[in-house]
Amino acid sequence: QVQLVESGGGLVQAGGSLRLSCAASGRTFSSYAMGWFRQAPGKEREFVEAISWSGSSTYYADSVKGRFTISRDNAKNTVYLQMNSLKPEDTAVYYCAAAKGLSDYIYEYDYWGQGTQVTVSS
Repeated sequence: QVQLVESGGGLVQAGGSLRLSCAASGRTFSSYAMGWFRQAPGKEREFVEAISWSGSSTYYADSVKGRFTISRDNAKNTVYLQMNSLKPEDTAVYYCAAAKGLSDYIYEYDYWGQGTQVTVSS
């Protein structure tokens, strides 16, 4: 199993940037694909971006294309989400999760962090 803890959230103005981090514990981290999801108030949790275990493949939602970039450092057991050109509609709690393979389906993810709040002001 793997334990996940997100950090890096906060308040930022529209057009600004944030980098989220997800630190994992456990010896099996490098064997998992990792994904980021988000959930806004009154909305269902939605897929944002995912990366394969090796970091060679990524998959992303159309809503963040060209603005967000996922990456991972297996030596540090950490996955990142670089968020640029932030918009008020990006405001949500952001979660990282681990899956067997690259996927945008929430049910494919076995382990979840507790989330970090991102608030974008207009």
